Order: sequence, then structure tokens, then C-alpha cells
Amino acid sequence: MTVNGFTDFFQEIIQDLYTSLYLAIGGSVEEESHDWSAYAVEFASTSIKILILLAILGFFYWLTIYLIKHNRARIRLNDRRTNIARSILRYIWIVASLIAIMSQMNFEPDTVKATAKASIWAGIYYVLWTSSGHIIHRVLKHYGLNASIEQLLKNILSVLIWVLGLASVMAQFGFDIVSLVAGLGIVGLAVGFAAQSTLANFIAGITILLEQSFQVGDWINMNDQEGRVVLISLRTTHILTRDNITVIIPNSNMASSEVTNLTSKNFIRFDIRMRIAFEDDIEKARDEILQVLADNEAILTRPESSATVAEIGEYGVFFIVRFWVKPASVARMPKIKENLQEKIKLAFDAAQISTPYPHMRLLMPKDVDYPIATKPFATTTQLLSEDNLSEHHLSNDSSSKDDKSKVSLTKEDK
Repeated sequence: MTVNGFTDFFQEIIQDLYTSLYLAIGGSVEEESHDWSAYAVEFASTSIKILILLAILGFFYWLTIYLIKHNRARIRLNDRRTNIARSILRYIWIVASLIAIMSQMNFEPDTVKATAKASIWAGIYYVLWTSSGHIIHRVLKHYGLNASIEQLLKNILSVLIWVLGLASVMAQFGFDIVSLVAGLGIVGLAVGFAAQSTLANFIAGITILLEQSFQVGDWINMNDQEGRVVLISLRTTHILTRDNITVIIPNSNMASSEVTNLTSKNFIRFDIRMRIAFEDDIEKARDEILQVLADNEAILTRPESSATVAEIGEYGVFFIVRFWVKPASVARMPKIKENLQEKIKLAFDAAQISTPYPHMRLLMPKDVDYPIATKPFATTTQLLSEDNLSEHHLSNDSSSKDDKSKVSLTKEDK
């Protein structure tokens, strides 16, 4: 490109900037000559009016904030209410300044009016959005609902407020909100069909949080899965087992299965089984068992523990030992039971109480001489030929009563 080409290029850019600046101060493209002075005076006059209006609005905003700040005690405003009042006043000041600027810059009256209405609706939804968290917290506290659903309800309410607020603001500028809502409904229906399992888990999660059948921190048992609830999300529930393994279960399964909450009450009862020999003293064994229970710190004294005879079996007397613990001890229950069984066995040994094992004792009449004489069995063996062996197999197929199908036959001598 030559030097003249560069010159023409930059001259064209300068001319465009010149025209754009002239149009910005109120000029017209149709004018053959640019009357800078007239439009500059008009632009300066408009700017001065805007600055005066902004200064007046700013003064009233500052004055109101000053009065609120120095009269908080008289009008009984705490920090939270003061911040809300300042946010509302700041929003009113910004909206009023915007409308003042638009009114002085020759915007269409309908546009200014629509902007004012849209600003009012936006302000209303803004107040609802900022106060929704406090409202949800007070409602949950009043009805005693689980605090774990607070964030869920906040998110849902925030989405609804944003959608409704945006629709209300767009409606002031002539947008067809009905068609938009109908389109969103069709999209939502399609998404619902495509993600039925996810939607089912989501609804089940909300149901679990609202019903409060179990909460985070509870120890539950479901389908041979036992552990502490560490998280209830919108789709799944996380359970931490005694082996430090996290089991993730879909909420739809949790809502449709039988769940046992072991820590829903202030104390829980468990039991173990012990046995003693028939010849041992039951009361003495009971005292030993109760003493072991009393020495264990994890077992409560109220309600009282018990040790009763549950069964008189084939090889001993069976005790069922019942005891109560606090919910915090449920996670250590296998270790507590094993420790109790060991301590009770040691106490039985110290008290010379035997713990029988499966055995069989034969009792013989006293008038029988020992050893008892027995008659020996005499046997004879006969070899069979192939023809006799074939006939013997045929006879076994026809009747099951005559058992002589071996290569050698054995006959008892009666």
C-alpha cells in the first residue's frame, strides 16, 4: 500500500469519528454542513440539566441515609434492617437517576414509562429475593423442619423469583411472555420424560427432607446396609459404614424401602445370648452377668439391664441379656457386644460356672455286666461268573428288595 493509500485510510477513520461525534450531540446526517455551535450549546444545556437532577437526587439520597444512620435507636432498626433500607434507597436513587437521564435525552415517553414500570417490578422482586432466605429460615424454625432442606428451598425460591422477575420486566417492553412460558413448559416436559429416574430421585429427596424420617447424623439400617447418614442430596443419600466405606443409595430406593432408624430416640436396647450348664446356679450366673454390665461405661443404668432365662436347651441354660445404650454408642455396638461376651465368660470362669458345649452322654442300665458280650459276624464270599453277574443285574432292575449286585456276595450267618 502506498503513502497516499495510508493517508486516505486514516482520513476516512477521522471522518467517521467526526460524524459520529456530531450525531452524538444531536446532529443529523441529512445536513450538508455541520452546525457545531448550535448542537454543542444544546448538548451542554442537556448535560447541565442532567447534572442538576443527579445532584438533587444524590442530595436526597444522602440526606435519607444520614437520617436513618443517626436515628437507628429511635426507629428501632437493627443492622440487618438498616442494610435492607440502605439497599432499597440506593436502588430507588439509581432508578430515579436513570429515568431523569432518559427524560432529558429525548427518549420516547412510552420507553421511559416502560422503564419506570420495569424498574418497579424489578425492585419488588429484588426485595423478595434478598428477604427470601430469612423468611425460609423463620418458617423452618417455626414448624420444626429439618435445617438441611433450607438451602434446597432457597435455591428453588430464588429460581422462581428470578424467572418471574425477568418475565415481568420483559412484559413491560412488549415481549410475549405467554409464548415464552409455553415454550419452557414443553422443554420441561421433554426433559422430564428423558430423565425420569433423576426426577424420581429428586422428588424422593424432597420427600425425605420434609418427612424427616432420618436426618444427617442418624444411624440407619436398610437392606443389610447399616451406617451413619453423612449426606442427603437431591439425588442420593450417602451412608458411612463401620468399615469407613461410603455407600451411595438413590433417594427413590430410600423412599420405597424399609429403613430402620436406630438413633431416633434417646436410648436404644440391644441384647446378647449366654449359656451355662444345667448343674450351675442360675441366680449366681445372673448376678455375675449384671455385675459385668454395671462395670461397662457404655451401658446405661436407667433403664435397667436384665438377664433372664430365654431357653432350656439340649446342652445348657440360655440367658438373654438385654441392655440400653445411648445413640452415640450404636456405631461401636459390635465391639461392645464382643467385649461383654468376653467379660462374662471370664466372670463365669472366676465363679466356677461352666459354659457347656454340644456333647452327647450315653446312660446304660446298672444291672448289665460290662463289657456287654457281642456275637461276631461270619461272612462267606462267592465269586460270580459273567453269566451269573448279568442275571444278577437284571434281577436288581426288576426289584429293589434283593440287594446282591456286587462282584462278591456277603452272606450273614444267622
